[in-house]
Amino acid sequence: MAAALAPAVSRGTAPGASAAPAAAAAGQGPATVAPPAAPPAPRVVVVALGTAQDGGVPQAGCDCSRCVAARRDPARRRRVASLALQLPATGQSWLIDATPDLGEQLEVVHRLRPRTAGRPDRHPVDGVLLTHAHAGHYLGLAFFGYEAIDSRDLPVFASPRMAAFLRGNGPWSLLAARRNILLRELSPGVPLALVPGLTVTPLVVPHRDELSDTLGFVVRGPRRTLLYVPDTDSWAAWAPPLPEVLRRERVDLALLDGTFYSAGELPDRDVRTIGHPLMSATMELLREPVRGGLQVFFTHLNHSNPALDPAGPERRALAAAGFRVLEEGQALEL
Repeated sequence: MAAALAPAVSRGTAPGASAAPAAAAAGQGPATVAPPAAPPAPRVVVVALGTAQDGGVPQAGCDCSRCVAARRDPARRRRVASLALQLPATGQSWLIDATPDLGEQLEVVHRLRPRTAGRPDRHPVDGVLLTHAHAGHYLGLAFFGYEAIDSRDLPVFASPRMAAFLRGNGPWSLLAARRNILLRELSPGVPLALVPGLTVTPLVVPHRDELSDTLGFVVRGPRRTLLYVPDTDSWAAWAPPLPEVLRRERVDLALLDGTFYSAGELPDRDVRTIGHPLMSATMELLREPVRGGLQVFFTHLNHSNPALDPAGPERRALAAAGFRVLEEGQALEL
């Protein structure tokens, strides 16, 4: 049958025309047209632009052994915690948090983002998502202003309280008034689609909320889901508990607050008043989820944290329990 039909279709169909009407006219019933193939899911890569607490490593005014070593050896330095969400195929990039290290961190972003050599880049990213109003997480916004990048209508996503803080206080209010940034308010629990295949859902996180509330972000890519919580109070303050959130959101990768390893790291301050979970508490809380396949990376490490030493006993203890420290420049595909 196929051999007999082929010549008839060839003779009765004009070059380039569809054979479906001829087939229908020949009494073979309505033609079926295959639906267009869905476009392939974009490749989404999350890049760690920094992994240190707000003061970085070395920290200003500190002469501890780690800070002294970092001043002597640039390889020991650590930029302030931030992530880039990138689509390598298009060069689109979004930042989570704008840190005091923004200039150096944008150089990492530009490795995958097309740009015109020799000309200033007035729109170096497609947007910025802010967690909260502590120094290391939003001070870098100033570089988008008139004195430096002088961006135009750069989307900055924040909670309503954080957006109100920026609108109501200089110099951030000047960025908004001059339209260097365009403030867009996020609703907790409501997904924000950055592009098809990449959504970010803000979660309210308990923390010291002197100037704004604090957000974490669930980042969903085509294949995996990541939870980013660089700052939080003790896990005991979470309702619902963190393990329940991880199950509910079907998280594959968790990048969590690793500010302090132990309570005695700061000889002149009580870390319990600063408001961060100890790494040891996190390992105890997430022992079973990690055994079940959850990958946990610690970030936002304070300069006092002994887990900064890749060869130290703390790192060995983390590895033995199935936990890791996020490395600057590390890329995780979603």
